[in-house]
Amino acid sequence: SCFTNPAVSIQINTKTGHFPHYRRKCTSCPIGGKARFQARLFISTEFKLPLSMKPAILVMHGPNLNLLGRREPEIYGRTTLADINAGLQARAEAAGFAFEAVQSNAEAVLIERAQAAMADHTAFIIINPAAYTHTSVALRDALAAAGKPFIEVHLSNVHAREPFRRHSYFSDLAQGVICGLGAHGYAAALDFAIEYLQQKQAG
Repeated sequence: SCFTNPAVSIQINTKTGHFPHYRRKCTSCPIGGKARFQARLFISTEFKLPLSMKPAILVMHGPNLNLLGRREPEIYGRTTLADINAGLQARAEAAGFAFEAVQSNAEAVLIERAQAAMADHTAFIIINPAAYTHTSVALRDALAAAGKPFIEVHLSNVHAREPFRRHSYFSDLAQGVICGLGAHGYAAALDFAIEYLQQKQAG
């Protein structure tokens, strides 16, 4: 091979930032003056942001939801929380968004995570406050302070159950409320969140 007087050309798609190829060719050679070397290296066909830099969809699960699949399956279904989160993560990341899920039986943990959304890459929140729906003014205030759009989700139809479950401290702040659809309610909320964020990105 000959590397004498190489001519290097790089072609860039100015609309996408792609580098279709990098080509290096020897234009002259001491041996007969003929090119002896030609190589083409494919560098990249697509630029992708790291997940940590992408807008994130945060899913928050309240108390006792860690028991999904075992706790009163006739009401809450047999799908586990891990299964719900895995399906949501795959869908969110396929659409180009980062994903985070947090579950806690402690009110303070959920409050602190909601507060953190004020300053991180969280762009949309899906929350099932569970029992805190009916009791937690503090978690409501944290979500209001975060200022991020959110959907309230409930696995069961709370309006067909005990009267105390029909009151929510979150519904008047939420973009929407989904209840009674089981695990499908999370998927429906995620579909809305993705469409909402995509429309926002498109301007």
